[in-house]
Amino acid sequence: MEGFTTSDSDSCDGELHALRTMDLSRSGLDEAEAERRLRDRLHGDAHARENVENLILSDNRLRAVPDSATTRFANLRVLDVSGNRLKRLPESLSSCPLTSLIARNNGLRSDALPKAFSPTIKELNLSGNDLADFPPQLLHMASLKYLYLGGNKIDAIPADVSRISGLTVLSVSGNRLAEVPESLGQLTWLQVLVLSDNQLESLPAAIANLKHLKSLLLHKNRLRTLPPEIVALRCLTELSLRDNPLVVRFVSDMTHNPPSLLELAARVVKQHAVPFTAADLPQSIVRYLDSAHHCVNPKCRGVFFDNRVEHIKFVDFCGKYRIPLLQYLCSSKCVAGFNASRRGLDRPDHQMMKKVLLG
Repeated sequence: MEGFTTSDSDSCDGELHALRTMDLSRSGLDEAEAERRLRDRLHGDAHARENVENLILSDNRLRAVPDSATTRFANLRVLDVSGNRLKRLPESLSSCPLTSLIARNNGLRSDALPKAFSPTIKELNLSGNDLADFPPQLLHMASLKYLYLGGNKIDAIPADVSRISGLTVLSVSGNRLAEVPESLGQLTWLQVLVLSDNQLESLPAAIANLKHLKSLLLHKNRLRTLPPEIVALRCLTELSLRDNPLVVRFVSDMTHNPPSLLELAARVVKQHAVPFTAADLPQSIVRYLDSAHHCVNPKCRGVFFDNRVEHIKFVDFCGKYRIPLLQYLCSSKCVAGFNASRRGLDRPDHQMMKKVLLG
């Protein structure tokens, strides 16, 4: 017979997944009904205790995690209790052999978390809760790699966050952070750092120590400057800066000023790493290429990305402005309190962050 048929191996994989996963999501269950369903499964399937590795209880009416969920499955690896009405997580989580705990979009408060989480957990998602503090329990989770705390009320990241040394993803967007500790720079395995939608006015220079960082999301803050050391982030491919004072005027200028022929010529040289001497190119292009390393304010060294930042998002979630350019940004010495007219400079301060967009 023509057409698609499922191979024996595909069928076996599907059956194996079904054996390993118990999905009770979107079933309208409260904790008593969920407990009853879990016990029925355990009594009806002699191998369920050993076989079930993924338990999905999301989007129900749970006010507490059913006892069986954390004590009756010997090899449980993933527990998803998102989108419920949880006010507390059980202490039994400290001995549950989980690698992933997803408890986002509940009503969890800082004092309602267990005193300790399982040391085997690699992914923890507590986003969209009511946490007022960064949970100190997390500082003892050496195996943690993915941590999501967005959409809470956290006002500070502890200085000893560096103890979670294996983190590759840290998301603390949508909180109340006014600053970031220098010790964050010791999380040298970080690849994604999400600090958006907070109250940050600056970043520590230690951010430059995050040598593996690929994505740095800073939109919706109060940033007026970036530390010059940020140019050391050679792996950075996504930098989100929209809705910061840093780029508001820049975006306005950019929307009305397309690149000049001079800039386009300079981009070709930069993009293709064309070797040249001062005698090989018109002096106007040579001077322009040299200017990329300097702020338009002669008293400021500024910030210059030597690497190519592929996605610089300035305006909206759809990425209206995705610019494959090397982005120039002034340093704090340039922007803070600088007034060109009062100091007798020949360029007004609105020129500070206007150009040098060589790719």
